[in-house]
Amino acid sequence: MHDVRDELQYCTFHLGNLLLGIPVLRVQEVIRYHEMTDVPLAPSVIRGLINLRGEIVTAIDLRRRLGLPDREGEELPMNVVVRDQEGAVSLLVDEIGDVIEVDPEKHELPPETIGASVRDLVTGVYKLPDKLLLVLDTEEAISTGALA
Repeated sequence: MHDVRDELQYCTFHLGNLLLGIPVLRVQEVIRYHEMTDVPLAPSVIRGLINLRGEIVTAIDLRRRLGLPDREGEELPMNVVVRDQEGAVSLLVDEIGDVIEVDPEKHELPPETIGASVRDLVTGVYKLPDKLLLVLDTEEAISTGALA
C-alpha cells in the first residue's frame, strides 16, 4: 500500500545548474557510473548499454536529451535507473541530489524562460527556497520513439 505523500516525494539530481526531479515511485535505484557498451547507429542520446546484475539496461544521456552541452573532461555521470513497462532504463545525470517532499499547492507550469528543449520534457516546477525544482516527464525522457 503506498502513501499519498509518495506522490509528492521526488528523487532529485543535477544537470549543470538545473535541479530536476522524478517521482520517487518511478526510481528503481541510483548507482555510480557503470562501464557501457556502445550501440552502433543508435541516436546520440543513447550512450550505451550497461549490465545491471544481469539485466541489460539502456543508458540515456539526459544532458543530450535536454539539449545541454556534454559533460566537461573526465567527469563521469551517475545513473538514475527508472522502470517502465518495457524494463529498466538508466538516465545519466551529473550528480544525485536528495529525496525531497514538496507541497502540491506550490506546483506551477514550466516558465517560458527555460529553453524549449528542456520545457518539452518538464511537467511542472516547484519553487524551493534556493532554486527551482523541474519535474521531469519520465515517460517522455525515455521514449525511444522521440529519440530517433
